[in-house]
Amino acid sequence: MRLPCKDDNGKWVIDYEKAQEMVDYAYKSGVNYFDTAHMYHDGQSEDFVGVVLSKYPRESFNLATKMPIWMCDTPADVERIFNLQLKKCKTDYFDFYLLHSLGKDNFKKCVEFGAVEYMQKMKEEGKIKRLGFSFHDSPEVLQQIVDYTSWDFAQIQLNYFDWNGSQRAKEQYEVLEKAGIPTVVMEPVRGGALASLCPESDKLFKDARPDSSIASWALRFVATRPNVLCILSGMSNMEQLKDNINTLSNFEPISDAEQKIIDEAVEIYRNKDTVPCTGCRYCMDCPMGVDIPKMFKMFNDFCRSKNQWGYKWEYEHTPDVEKPYSCVKCGKCEEVCPQGIHIPDMLEMIKNKTEQMGFGK
Repeated sequence: MRLPCKDDNGKWVIDYEKAQEMVDYAYKSGVNYFDTAHMYHDGQSEDFVGVVLSKYPRESFNLATKMPIWMCDTPADVERIFNLQLKKCKTDYFDFYLLHSLGKDNFKKCVEFGAVEYMQKMKEEGKIKRLGFSFHDSPEVLQQIVDYTSWDFAQIQLNYFDWNGSQRAKEQYEVLEKAGIPTVVMEPVRGGALASLCPESDKLFKDARPDSSIASWALRFVATRPNVLCILSGMSNMEQLKDNINTLSNFEPISDAEQKIIDEAVEIYRNKDTVPCTGCRYCMDCPMGVDIPKMFKMFNDFCRSKNQWGYKWEYEHTPDVEKPYSCVKCGKCEEVCPQGIHIPDMLEMIKNKTEQMGFGK
């Protein structure tokens, strides 16, 4: 979902040349799990995966994609989308298949549409090897889904920031561990936010391990958990890919002393004014045209760097329609945000702080 992209006559598309190079390097380095989804890159991701992985023996890698139940208007759409995914990914089966972004409402719809039972049928037919789900909700809802049927794995948002935070990642992890369900981790670096927290936090990490990237601490934290089956990292360039491969190829578990450094860095970071956005873009497109992830990223970068002039330049060179002023607080974005961010309130906060700095609309 974070592949390198380029502009193609005004349309933002996957850069096949750069992304193919990354996939080839990953494959030859031992990466054997490739995760996509029907909605990623505005529907381009599954097509890309189908093209770039077709050069390799099918049994040599694991392919994962997901059923977007919110895109289904009738039970028949479940079968239609699943068959379309097989076609787009140029495969006869999926090694790992997930019911996508389950929470209370999405899971209820899966039950009503018979999606779980349909996927179990596909598993019996050999079109799915392992059946699971990705999850965004409370540990209590997770337990309900775990108890509904037998699952081969589950995918949750897990990183050191969310471990004891509002996402209650530790509790979610423990629900799966107790049930004996292997954990696939998403957002280990929290959409890149944990690749550089703030100067004060970053200094703690660099003083302890000068030759290691800030992001490597996040991957090592997750990989230290015994019930983690696989870590998904959305890498956008070769530098990120090589750093992640190096981190796990020469893996060292997080020590007790290092955990104290992480705890201190998180405490410093939490006291900043940043918005806990991962840039997943589930909130887009905004009906009024606000570029929500862009505005949050710009503001977060400013909070970390304190570069007011850089923020002012970027803000003033952003089209007016994309700015917080266009928000009418319809709440559609907040309803689908996996992080539970009160998006209209955060946009209002950014608008007010920007005005206080002397530049606004």
